[in-house]
Amino acid sequence: MGSLKELIEANLYMPFPFLSNPHESAAAAGVDEWLFRMGLADDPAVVAMIAYTRPAVLAAYNSPTMNADTLQIVANQIAYQFVFDDRAEELGRRRPSSLLPMLCESIGILRDDQSPSTALGAALADLYRQVQERCTPAQAARWAWNSREYVHGLLYEAVAQTDSAHARIGPSSSIRSLTAGVQPFYPLCEAAQHGEIAPDELHHPVMRRLGRLSADAAVWIPDLYSAVKEQRTGGMINLALAYQHEFRCSLPEAVMLAIRQINSTIGEFEKLYGEIKLELSPAGVGYVEGMVGWIRGCYYWSRTVPRYADTAAVAV
Repeated sequence: MGSLKELIEANLYMPFPFLSNPHESAAAAGVDEWLFRMGLADDPAVVAMIAYTRPAVLAAYNSPTMNADTLQIVANQIAYQFVFDDRAEELGRRRPSSLLPMLCESIGILRDDQSPSTALGAALADLYRQVQERCTPAQAARWAWNSREYVHGLLYEAVAQTDSAHARIGPSSSIRSLTAGVQPFYPLCEAAQHGEIAPDELHHPVMRRLGRLSADAAVWIPDLYSAVKEQRTGGMINLALAYQHEFRCSLPEAVMLAIRQINSTIGEFEKLYGEIKLELSPAGVGYVEGMVGWIRGCYYWSRTVPRYADTAAVAV
C-alpha cells in the first residue's frame, strides 16, 4: 500500500525534465518586499499563506531561463493571484454576490485604468504598471484581457460552489480553465525573449490549441495534489473531485481517471508542438516553450509545496 502522492507520480505522464531559475531566492525576497509595500503583508494570514505556497518557487520552476527582472514580475503576480484567489474563495462561499466589489474593482483597473480603492486593488494596479513597463503595448493588452477572464472565472466558481450539480466534469473543467490564471503569464513569457511574436503566428489555430492544452494541463496537475485539501475544506471545482462526484467512486479511482485525461492532454500538446515547431519563428518557439514551462513547473511545484502535503499522508 502506498500514498496518493505515490499513485500520482507513478502514473502521471511528465516528459519535461525538472529545471529551476537561479534567481529564485532573489525573487522570493522581492515578493516579500512587494507584498509589504502594497500593504498585503499586514494580514498575518497572507504571510502564512505565502510561506505555505511559495510563489517564487513556482515562478522559478515555470520560467527557468527568464531574466531576474521579468521573473520578479511573474513571482509577484503568482503571489497576488494566490491572495486574490483565497480571498475570493472565502467571500464567495458565503454568498457569490459578496465578490462583486472586489471583482468590479479589478475589472475597472484592468479595463478602464480606474484608481484602486483597496490594498488588493492597489497591488493589481502596481502589477499592471510593471507589466506595461516590461511588455509591448500588444503584450500588455493580452495580459489585461487574460487577467479579466481570470477575474470573471472566480465569480463563476463561487456560483458553482452553491450547487453540487455544477461540480460535474464539464462545468468544472470550463470554470477551472478560467480560474487557473495561467494564460495571463504567456505575454510575460513572450516579453522575456527577443522579438514579439507575429499576429498570424500567435493566432494560428494550432498555437491557440497549444495554449488551451497547456493551461488545462498546468492547472489540472495541481488539482491532483490539492484534491485532499479541497475535499476537506468543501471545495468542489477540481478535476479529480469532479470525477469522484460524477462516477461516485473513491478518491484514488477519481485521481486515476483525472490522470488519464491529463496524460491525453499532455500527449496531444507534445504531438501538435512536434508538428508545428519547424514552422515557428524563434519568438514562436520561445512562446510555446513558455507553455511547456507551466506544465512542467506546476508538476514539480505541486510535488513539494507545503500547501499539498496532505496528499502524501493519504493511503491508497
